[in-house]
Amino acid sequence: MRVISKRLRVVLVVTGIMGALAADSHAALRVHHPRILILGDSLSAGYGVAIGHSWVDLLRRKLARTGWVCPIRNASISGETSSGGRARLPGLLRRLEPRILILELGANDGLRGSSLTLLRINLEAMIHTALRRGVRVLLVGILLPPNYGPYYTHRFDALYPALAREDHLAFVPFLLAHVATHRALMQPDGLHPRGRASPRILANVWPALRPLLPGACHRG
Repeated sequence: MRVISKRLRVVLVVTGIMGALAADSHAALRVHHPRILILGDSLSAGYGVAIGHSWVDLLRRKLARTGWVCPIRNASISGETSSGGRARLPGLLRRLEPRILILELGANDGLRGSSLTLLRINLEAMIHTALRRGVRVLLVGILLPPNYGPYYTHRFDALYPALAREDHLAFVPFLLAHVATHRALMQPDGLHPRGRASPRILANVWPALRPLLPGACHRG
């Protein structure tokens, strides 16, 4: 009986240690889950910008500099459309469990002259999918060049503020404000910003993002 009791005590101790390690491991994983998920296109993926110099890179550094422990997962893909983002978002939310979604999609839909009805449906679906999971949404708007015609351009430009009003979202009216009109800040294609424009882009995003951080991120 004494031998069995000793063995039992050893088993219980080992089991307890393994359980504690597993709990600590699980907690550590949750700590390192991204708090901010960015779902965008080339404007957020950093197309044509040196590594470490995109507006998302600057955002990471600003969060750290201002004392926020707020890991970011940038799931942006160059060429992404609202349909592609809609297909990917549910899996990203389940796997990453972010607290904030920065949604920056639609530019490629607009540049292709795609259906604005479909664009609205896709954006609404992504917004509501995130909100149902308790994720705070920051909607980022984009404006089209005027050469797409006044009828299409006006309807496209009005879509984002309408969605933001309907769901009471944090909102950036135009990601490239004070950038798109300056040729020196844009790449030769006239569509993508240079790395030197990243501080201005971050300045457009930060005022809308900052109020979402308390309760979603931690102070370091």
